[in-house]
Amino acid sequence: MNKKELKAFLDLKVAQYNHPKFLESDPIQIPHRFTLKEDIEISAFLTATIAWGNRKSIITNALRLMEHLGQAPTDFVMNHTNKDLEGLRPFVHRTFNGDDLIYFMGSLQNIYNNHDGLEGIFSKNPQKGTLQPAIAEFKKVFFELPHAQRTTKHVSDPEKGSAAKRINMFLRWMVRDANTGVDFGLWKKIEPSRLSCPLDVHSGNVARKLKLLKRKQNDAKAVRELDDNLRELDPIDPVKYDFALFGLGVFEKF
Repeated sequence: MNKKELKAFLDLKVAQYNHPKFLESDPIQIPHRFTLKEDIEISAFLTATIAWGNRKSIITNALRLMEHLGQAPTDFVMNHTNKDLEGLRPFVHRTFNGDDLIYFMGSLQNIYNNHDGLEGIFSKNPQKGTLQPAIAEFKKVFFELPHAQRTTKHVSDPEKGSAAKRINMFLRWMVRDANTGVDFGLWKKIEPSRLSCPLDVHSGNVARKLKLLKRKQNDAKAVRELDDNLRELDPIDPVKYDFALFGLGVFEKF
């Protein structure tokens, strides 16, 4: 396919998958259970944090996590007691455990009390065309409190070579418009043009088959390469193609 044909093909797949029915099997359904802005972004961040492995397991454990937070994530983050935190210890999703979750509660409280919330941090580090430096800065802020070293692996850093798939996915959820009922469009200070594709094994394999990506590793360099090619197809909303790449890989075994 030439570029015009490729864009037409991918635009068709975006229309197919950027649709409310996408919610039925995707972790983004978790923040859709809330209406308060802070509840949406906190539940989305926590869900994205554990979004690796089997999607059914991710959704099941994210629902369980919300139960631990009393279905009120903002209230829990801002007003938890030590006894409340102890109730989180049984939680586990793969290598993310109760100790990690307890730190996340304290760090999120610090972020909302002292850093103008999650949106505030990502909005303070503008760089033309990309949010990857803002992600690296976010990790520094997130771990400015005393913490166990093992917990740091649950927040990725593009400056250390990570594709930061889960944070890029979270940012897509928060920034892209809500016109189709999938993403939220909550954050108005960040342009969708600066988003990066949440690169994983599925989207990476499809991108290589479509010659949008040459690099073999799914790392920060691959994200930059894919970003450049997707922005040629749509410089305003390049990450809409995440729906096409992911849908082709997961649902169509492309």
